[in-house]
Amino acid sequence: MTTPLPKRSSNFSAWYNELVVRADLAENASVRGCMIIKPYGYAIWERLQGFFDKAFKETGHVNAYFPLLIPKSYLSKEADHVEGFAKECAVVTHYRLKMAEDGSGMVVDPAAKLEEELIIRPTSETVIWSTYKNWIQSYRDLPILVNQWCNIVRWEMRTRLFLRTTEFLWQEGHTAHATRAEAEAEALQMLHLYERIIREYMAIPLVKGIKTEHERFAGAETTYTIEALLQDGKALQAGTSHYLGQRFAKAFDVTFTNQDGIRDYAWGTSWGVTTRLMGALIMTHSDDDGLVLPPKIAPIQVVMIPIYKTNTEHDAVVSALSVCQEQLANQGIRVKLDDRDTRKPGYKFAEYEQKGVPIRIALGPNDLKNKTVELARRDTKEKITISLEGLVEQVSYWLEAIQENIYQRALSLQQQHTVCVDDYATFKVLIAGKGGFLLAHWDGTTETEEKIKAETKATIRCIPLDGVEEEGCCIYTGRPSKRRVIFAQAY
Repeated sequence: MTTPLPKRSSNFSAWYNELVVRADLAENASVRGCMIIKPYGYAIWERLQGFFDKAFKETGHVNAYFPLLIPKSYLSKEADHVEGFAKECAVVTHYRLKMAEDGSGMVVDPAAKLEEELIIRPTSETVIWSTYKNWIQSYRDLPILVNQWCNIVRWEMRTRLFLRTTEFLWQEGHTAHATRAEAEAEALQMLHLYERIIREYMAIPLVKGIKTEHERFAGAETTYTIEALLQDGKALQAGTSHYLGQRFAKAFDVTFTNQDGIRDYAWGTSWGVTTRLMGALIMTHSDDDGLVLPPKIAPIQVVMIPIYKTNTEHDAVVSALSVCQEQLANQGIRVKLDDRDTRKPGYKFAEYEQKGVPIRIALGPNDLKNKTVELARRDTKEKITISLEGLVEQVSYWLEAIQENIYQRALSLQQQHTVCVDDYATFKVLIAGKGGFLLAHWDGTTETEEKIKAETKATIRCIPLDGVEEEGCCIYTGRPSKRRVIFAQAY
């Protein structure tokens, strides 16, 4: 706890990697590219999961579960889909091990080769639409509004805890509808739901938009995205919602009799957010001293630390804090009293600062005598001393103020680093420097998109939903353009 974290300004990547471990969020597993999410990190994910799950159910969605293993032939049924995921697939070829003849260890039993190889799910469209074929016969069976919480495996070459791992946790919604209009409305509804939850609870401002054809989800007609801007000027795709049209219904022959008595293919959507939101949370709000957590997402909103020298002082201080703890808990505040005698107060202060606990309360014998208590804010480092009687009111006020301050701080950063650019020379200077969201004209071709990426590592994050038509010229080719798109380097 005594060694400072690397500075964000000097090595943002090292700062992030160290912070994830120091804050007790996650660590690397023995399998390359996989991670162990530790209890404190998982508690944050659980809270986020709860907010999303509640919102899904309020919009009529229900949870289900589908198999981890997918027949390889399923992926081959939708051409764009298999092409998009082929390089990331982990393949199961055998179902048994046996002892090597020389006794050196276990080896794959060649006699146990599978008749058809199985894919560990990289996403579940194929297995779910193969199931929907049995569920859907008539328009009366629609819509189907299903979500599942599960793990995913995508074989990544370059990994980083939470942001990009071989195995990760997510939710994936898969819906089927009787009309195109319903499916398109569903895809947009879920995009807006994602943006609201992340803004309200994680205090992260986002830009909503549409992915280019080159960047869209493999097998989708339209991919909607929410993009976050992080403190180092890079972007992060925080979630996506896809309008699938009838592509998967046609691939798996999912038809139904519509209200006119005509057989038609169902219309689909899929949408998901993952544990990479944990990375967004860290990189958006945290500082050189550790995590900074929005109170609504923090597993511990208030930590209480007793200060004492003698057993008598200990008993008196802890007794008073226990009363305060009960008062705060009765107001629905998540509060922890840290009475460990194996750690000194200074160590605890640093520990909870690094873990991003929004409010710290310290109470000692003199405070008890004066009927006062010291409060410290994690976001601004402000400290105040107030009467014990005013504790609940002050903590409640601060929790709201911290949530709003953290959001406004992130919003200010996003606004300061969102810049209109009209020439390629300036574009390259900005991307190589502070980065940010660069609003620039683009001629609409994948060729230009790929050339800009090759030269600058910047990709088109999205075509903003709130963008307006504006005559201009592509920054790269000079060809006509009718609207600006958002370029950024991204994780």
